[in-house]
Amino acid sequence: MFKVNPYRPGAGLMPMYLAGRDEDIENITQMFLALTMNIPTQSIIFSGLRGAGKTVLINRLQKIAEDKDIFCRHIVVEERNDFISQIAACSQAFLRKVSAKERFRNLIQKPLDAIKALVISFDPNDNTFSLSLQEKELYSSTNLTQSLTEVFVTIGETAYKTEIPICFFIDEIQYMKSEELGSLIAALHRTNQLGYPIMIIGAGLPKIYKMLSDEKSYSERLFLYKEIGSLTREQAKKAIEEPAKKFGVFYSDSAIDKIVNVTNGYPFFIQQLCKIVFHSTDGDFIDIDDIKEHIPVFFDTLDTGFFKVRYERCSDGDKKFIFAMVKCDELPCTISNIAKKLDKRVKTISPTRAQLINKGIIYPVRHSELDFTVPEFSGFIKRADEYIQWCEER
Repeated sequence: MFKVNPYRPGAGLMPMYLAGRDEDIENITQMFLALTMNIPTQSIIFSGLRGAGKTVLINRLQKIAEDKDIFCRHIVVEERNDFISQIAACSQAFLRKVSAKERFRNLIQKPLDAIKALVISFDPNDNTFSLSLQEKELYSSTNLTQSLTEVFVTIGETAYKTEIPICFFIDEIQYMKSEELGSLIAALHRTNQLGYPIMIIGAGLPKIYKMLSDEKSYSERLFLYKEIGSLTREQAKKAIEEPAKKFGVFYSDSAIDKIVNVTNGYPFFIQQLCKIVFHSTDGDFIDIDDIKEHIPVFFDTLDTGFFKVRYERCSDGDKKFIFAMVKCDELPCTISNIAKKLDKRVKTISPTRAQLINKGIIYPVRHSELDFTVPEFSGFIKRADEYIQWCEER
């Protein structure tokens, strides 16, 4: 029988109650206000592990920005997708919005030319524009930074003159190619210098801080950095209680403590465990025994979905590297300890390390130290038959 459930575990799904992000939302709302006054403001980068709620937060912020008549577009960077064609399409959409007003149509041509140059140079398979051979040669360029900067400057100038500010929301930044990221930083930097109302709110795994600083040293001044982690006990309590209250269901303090304990306060895990418990409980009061009863189902659900989908992206060599990380017992662990567990030299396992970082499975914490991008991933590995077999064979 179908039962309405107030909990919503999923990739970026908005929970019925967004807990623990009030301060961030309030601060950035004020920044949006400055943007609507044609005052350029710093861009924001959120980082955190999988399941911490980064996408949910930027989705909420986008809704707030749209309510303030800021032109918004959401871009998800994927390993195989071309970021440049996406940013070009978003810029085109902005020009369409501007051109809808007769008095602004004279502002369109310069940014349109800049977008054409960007697309023709770096996305030759794109069919957005129908150009003659002569036009293609005219718009051809070989410098991505120059082309993207020209796009940002021209749409920024248009945004300033029309008083229509722009905010691009970019998720999964860690998948951006080095050249694309460097060009984006340079383009945003120049736009800010000129005082144009464009900002970026980005999100990604913890490795993005190093990526940004490696590309441009001034990126540290260009962005405000905010780490999104697990919820405190009080924040988690609200995430657990508030959705259920609407259905007249309440939790004991011991049940809440158990949920926080098992999930370590990660929003996605809280949503997942509470969904399972709520679905299987008939009464209006949930106690610690109800939680304990459903913990095995909770971990089984994570193992077959959340964890497994990432684990299956790993090659045999990747898996052995991961097994060695778990075998170190304490995370984060150094690459030298991993090499010892594998009976190999650090130099020979460095390519696997790079591969796993690129796949978003692990990330560098400090110099030479590594950890998983997914909370509790080591627990999943310890439960895996392949890991148990690997340990027995050593």
